[in-house]
Amino acid sequence: MVLAAVILAVAVASYLAYDRVMAPFVSPTLADYPIQGIDISHHQGAIDWQALSRQAKVRFAIMKATEGGDHRDTRFAENWKAAKDAGIVRGAYHFFTFCRPGRDQARNLIEAVPVEPDALPIAIDLEFTGNCGKVPTLDELSTEIKAFFDELNGAYPGKPIFYLNQQFFEQYIKGNEARFPDHYLWLRSIAQEPRQNDCGDWSIWQFADNGRLDGIQGSVDLNALCPSETGFAHLFPVLTAN
Repeated sequence: MVLAAVILAVAVASYLAYDRVMAPFVSPTLADYPIQGIDISHHQGAIDWQALSRQAKVRFAIMKATEGGDHRDTRFAENWKAAKDAGIVRGAYHFFTFCRPGRDQARNLIEAVPVEPDALPIAIDLEFTGNCGKVPTLDELSTEIKAFFDELNGAYPGKPIFYLNQQFFEQYIKGNEARFPDHYLWLRSIAQEPRQNDCGDWSIWQFADNGRLDGIQGSVDLNALCPSETGFAHLFPVLTAN
């Protein structure tokens, strides 16, 4: 148990180290990244979705729906409906725990998230922070993620979105892409652009975890869509000036 705790602590420390740099950071502009959005959970409390919809940096919202085999976000159903009513493109994410079979987790998601054609593909959150005390091997992780999507059986349209940071990508995904379902990459890279060749290698960039927006009390995660990403283009009609 002591060794497992040490391994987990090192993994979490490495994960966080990839997120921060000392150099000044300027958030991506709307000119460079015209489609930006947020990701939220019950931690943001009651949200004024109409206020959010009036802000150019909130074209989409990816919201926590489920975690593990039985947890449901207490505000998901409310946020899902309210975001649609406000005209904001929605997505749902599942926090994938390393200590529960993938099929159990998929059934939890299916019971919580409606299938709707105007939503982003399902996202799964893959990270050590906030997870259980297990550091899976590549075989274990790929097997359980495959089981997760086998259980979903194509219920949700589009290939899934994998949320992770650079360290997790390099530890598990890089060079092993064939062992995982085909997916979009949603990269967490706080205070620096993702370390990829260009944004053609990723689809969504989470660039801040301390954003401030009208309609949300407290901080919120901020994201930008890769301008060359075409997989979601049908969800984002071109905005015209008034």
